[in-house]
Amino acid sequence: MAPLPPLEPSLLLETTGTLDSRKIRFEVSRIKLPIGIEGSFGVIKHPGAALAVPITEEGQIIILRQYRFAVSRRILEFPAGTLEKGEDPLTSMKRELGEESGYEASTWDSLGTMLPCPGYSNEMIHLFLARGLNEMVERPCGDEDEDLEVLLMSKEELNRCISSGNEALDGKTVTAWFRACQFLGL
Repeated sequence: MAPLPPLEPSLLLETTGTLDSRKIRFEVSRIKLPIGIEGSFGVIKHPGAALAVPITEEGQIIILRQYRFAVSRRILEFPAGTLEKGEDPLTSMKRELGEESGYEASTWDSLGTMLPCPGYSNEMIHLFLARGLNEMVERPCGDEDEDLEVLLMSKEELNRCISSGNEALDGKTVTAWFRACQFLGL
């Protein structure tokens, strides 16, 4: 994957308000943009995340149907999680894959990064392809508020879910699937 374009930081003039939540922080700041305009902007500060597209030797894709309170529904998404402070993205993803799906992988490939909501968040998601999967004998405990179902789908079933519009999916899942298909030549 090609690197992201270089950073062009804005000049922070002052932070006028903050709100800390479980894993994120909302800041309102006065900044000067690289084009010279000054203004007040809100941004969600996020520690980053990692996501895996897990594919079995038989070509089955492991995907989750997970309840998301912000949209009050269950959506299809790949195993993913927020990085802990100082945590390497691949280390995070290996942990999350086990906790959320009950599988571990022997082969990991980077699918690059994505910026899901750059208009109001600095979140960066590190995408991986996970292969050489084995079901774990003992599934590690995940977050107590996770409400998810582990599904196995064929490539065709997942493509139908994405193209039909009959399933709710998030952008990181669609992007990661697109990149995995490119990487694998599917």
